Amino acid sequence: MDLQGKKIVLGLTGGVACYKAAELCRALVKQGASVQVVMTAAATQFIGAVTMQALSGNPVYTDQWDARVANNMAHIDLTRDADAILIAPCSTDFMRKLAHGACDDLLSTLCVARPRRLPLHIAPAMNVEMWENPATVRNLAQLLEDGIKVFGPAAGAQACGETGYGRMLEADELLEDLVAAFQPKVLAGKRVLITAGPTFEAIDPVRGITNLSSGKMGYAVARAAHEAGAEVVLVSGPTALAAPRGVRRIDVQSARQMHDAVMGQLAGQQVFIGVAAVADWRVSNASDQKMKKTAGGAPQLQFSENADILAAVSASAAATGAPYCVGFAAESENLIEYGAAKRLRKGIPLLVGNIGPQTFGQDDNTVILFDAAGHTVLPRADKLTLARRLIAEIASRLPQPL
Repeated sequence: MDLQGKKIVLGLTGGVACYKAAELCRALVKQGASVQVVMTAAATQFIGAVTMQALSGNPVYTDQWDARVANNMAHIDLTRDADAILIAPCSTDFMRKLAHGACDDLLSTLCVARPRRLPLHIAPAMNVEMWENPATVRNLAQLLEDGIKVFGPAAGAQACGETGYGRMLEADELLEDLVAAFQPKVLAGKRVLITAGPTFEAIDPVRGITNLSSGKMGYAVARAAHEAGAEVVLVSGPTALAAPRGVRRIDVQSARQMHDAVMGQLAGQQVFIGVAAVADWRVSNASDQKMKKTAGGAPQLQFSENADILAAVSASAAATGAPYCVGFAAESENLIEYGAAKRLRKGIPLLVGNIGPQTFGQDDNTVILFDAAGHTVLPRADKLTLARRLIAEIASRLPQPL
């Protein structure tokens, strides 16, 4: 659980999006967090404090002078052992209060009195006209300058009947953003290019050759790189997965399309991680029309070799000094021998190996890191945990600025 042992102060301000805060509170608790809810008077018009208490398992505070706090310093006591404050929903008015240091209720006073080490995040929720109002734009700029992290908002249909930016993010999106905020920013400012998923080589318009890759590991690596502060481009073969938040995805089908997309995005990248299971061959005599079953038997397929994406990127890195190249190898046997040999053959500093049939489509994995010093086994874990370990390894190996 990504938030195990974390204490989150969840602030609610007035807005219909308070219903999403209930789902968010439950999600935070399921992730192992202790949630302390603080509500403004306006928030209680949209959702009851009893509901939030039931979901959080803790008393809810709405009043600066709550008699349950013996020293009458709820604005101090509620944050001193917290790990983060998240205001969701955060109204236009509350953004104004934060931008100007206003302290006229418990939640605003609590935010201003928070320790400097304590991160404050907000999830705006308002009408599109309110979001685009010049005063809100000015306040947003001030909040960002003050180091307050802003999650969203999203665009879409709003409760008022209008459409545009101002919708609060969904609970799962906010949860992912909050988890990301806690991750070390070891790739801050870096640009990372990643491939993921299988490729699909057409036989005819309805048939093709592919493999068992689900894309889960590659998508986990993309998420981990984004969490680490990188600007991430994900070139993905066909999968059923949603793109990780904050990651730009380029969809492709065939190995040739993946090659072209990677080479087109390569300039300026500092890290390349080739996770995709790319087909070594393509059907060179693919049919433009669906092949029909005939008495003559099965069609005779002819194959041509696809370009080696990892080798092409490695050659570019050798010539220019970037990007730092990481490859993946899925083997069905002799992983130690084949993995070490493949790293040398591709001319890359780091290769990640696993036994393919046992990991395709699964949520966990065991991987081995191959480098010039030998190999290191990473203990079995879920793929996101392994991806974070890998990103930390890559960050530690990148050239450090003078």
